[in-house]
Amino acid sequence: MRSEPLLATEPPAPVRDIGELYAIAFAQAERAAQRYGKLAAAGDEAFEPVRCVFEVLDQRERERAEAIEKACIEAIGRAPAKADLRWAPLDLVPAEELSDLENSLLATAYGAWALAVRHRERAFIFWTYIAARAEGARVRTAAESLAREALRDGNLLRRERRLAWRAGRKEALAAEAPAVTELSSAALLESLLLRDIFRWSQDAPGPQRSQLLSLIGDGSQVPIADASDTSPHSETLGDIKRRALRRAEQLSSIYLDEADNAIDQSRLELAQQLAARSIARLAELRAIASLPG
Repeated sequence: MRSEPLLATEPPAPVRDIGELYAIAFAQAERAAQRYGKLAAAGDEAFEPVRCVFEVLDQRERERAEAIEKACIEAIGRAPAKADLRWAPLDLVPAEELSDLENSLLATAYGAWALAVRHRERAFIFWTYIAARAEGARVRTAAESLAREALRDGNLLRRERRLAWRAGRKEALAAEAPAVTELSSAALLESLLLRDIFRWSQDAPGPQRSQLLSLIGDGSQVPIADASDTSPHSETLGDIKRRALRRAEQLSSIYLDEADNAIDQSRLELAQQLAARSIARLAELRAIASLPG
């Protein structure tokens, strides 16, 4: 998501009348409410801070859909209809973006608000396109109104994003622990991850064991236990899997942040190489974790 344009494709054709415009807006609001609602209903207790954000977003999109329906009835005497659509409305809240957040072990309220900001920025660009290509003044005026609404929403969501960042930063500083300090080094985190993968492989079925061991070579790089290892000895395989995935994700974030903050070309290239390797490893670990056994 870092380098992709907000709107990957332009609307395929001009909107011909006000009924079509409201049908598009209504379909997009309903889809957004459905996508946000799915995350608002997520059952994982660890997802609670993020779920609260999506409960708010779900409600906002439902209210938006109701407002669009009311405006359509006032404009043409009936509710928006799928029959008015000549092309599939562009997806302003892609499922894959939400899936990335839902599956992340590091998901935060800040990240959820940031994604919502991105979605409303995308909506602003979309309706700007519609207004620019409108063939009639009525459609243009309505599209401009929807663009302004998206812009206002974006500003409100940015405020929530800032508040979430400050709250998260305060919590992180207050809860700073020795274990977190120890893991601040990517080198140490790599070492701990290798050990987790090796432990995981010992209790995994044959095919999975081979896949896991391929991620650490012949095992000669796996460190022996030392004082930095605070893992409980009674932990389950599930505990090991979750910790390995969390550490793999942390490393990917570290390398991506390093690439973003690189001050010269050599450091940028190294960070990009490490990030690419780490992301590929994370994807493979997630795939193995999803297998039965």
